[in-house]
Amino acid sequence: MAAITEALDLGQLDRSLAQRVSPGRWEKILSCIQCGTCSASCPAAHAMDISPRQMWRMVQLGMTEEVLRSKSIWLCSLCYTCHVRCPRGIPLTETIVRLKELAMERGIVSSPQSEAFYRAFAEVMRRYGRLREVEFMARYFLASNPLAALGFARLGLTMLARGKIRPELPRLGGEGRLDRLFARVAELEEKR
Repeated sequence: MAAITEALDLGQLDRSLAQRVSPGRWEKILSCIQCGTCSASCPAAHAMDISPRQMWRMVQLGMTEEVLRSKSIWLCSLCYTCHVRCPRGIPLTETIVRLKELAMERGIVSSPQSEAFYRAFAEVMRRYGRLREVEFMARYFLASNPLAALGFARLGLTMLARGKIRPELPRLGGEGRLDRLFARVAELEEKR
């Protein structure tokens, strides 16, 4: 926190991070009035090392390393609550996604499990256009810690017996439901 106060005292404002994570709309991020609505709305704020409000101030100040090394960006569940409630209409959720991508590009991941979770989620969504819990969890545990899956076996069997999850086989071959969308986004990102 001292670094934030120090940067504010010096009147430094570094637009480079805001421009990188929100191209075309970075001025919106700089318009944050620090009202705290994002922090008050976030269901994961209690577990974050820096609150969403603090994170946006750090983005405004260009504190790239501090933001990317925080666990807060990985705890965001992309529920869009902060985005919907922001009185300034700042694209907070999309910016968090870009912060995660930037951290992975730079090899800065506060938790390897967080990266594995994010990648497994994105891959299942790309393939099916919705979450298929069994495949998602299998991908996550295979990428992070296969032995940890044993600790969840009993829960999985109980949920299966009660009809809370369905065993669905992965679809073999063919195009994923969101492949074209993902390809288009990749194409647009390359033009940046």
